[in-house]
Amino acid sequence: MKLSELRDRPGARKAGRRIGRGIGSGKGKTGGRGVKGQKARSGVAIKGFEGGQMPLHRRLPKRGFNNIFRKRFNEVSLGRVQQAIDAGRLDPAVQVDVEALVKAGVLRRARDGVRLLGGGELSAKLAFAVAGASKSAVAAVEKAGGSVAVLAPKPQAGETAA
Repeated sequence: MKLSELRDRPGARKAGRRIGRGIGSGKGKTGGRGVKGQKARSGVAIKGFEGGQMPLHRRLPKRGFNNIFRKRFNEVSLGRVQQAIDAGRLDPAVQVDVEALVKAGVLRRARDGVRLLGGGELSAKLAFAVAGASKSAVAAVEKAGGSVAVLAPKPQAGETAA
């Protein structure tokens, strides 16, 4: 076999459809674009345009707002923490905070803090330092012999800590 004899198996490559090559081809005249007009031309972008009438997305009233001071917390269940301990990624002897959870791979990135939720079982004795915790999570941690310290929120720019 020579290099010049290499080719695909029969039927492996399908020839592309030749558009706009006469009406006998079935894809001639308008070339699959329907009829004449703006949409038959190239470079048309008219999504949302209603012929000069006020578009629907501008006729509808605005609703809601984005609070720029909103805190975005990571939510972690006790079951996920226990999985990390069982896998050996989280050391039960050190305090469990945002940095420890990110390092253990429980969280991808630290946001404005961690909120501890009570889903799952916890058997290890742990000391948590988190931004918030549900009542069931605090009860489960204290039942296992651990403690939960809820950290005070950081003051916003312009505010004074009183």
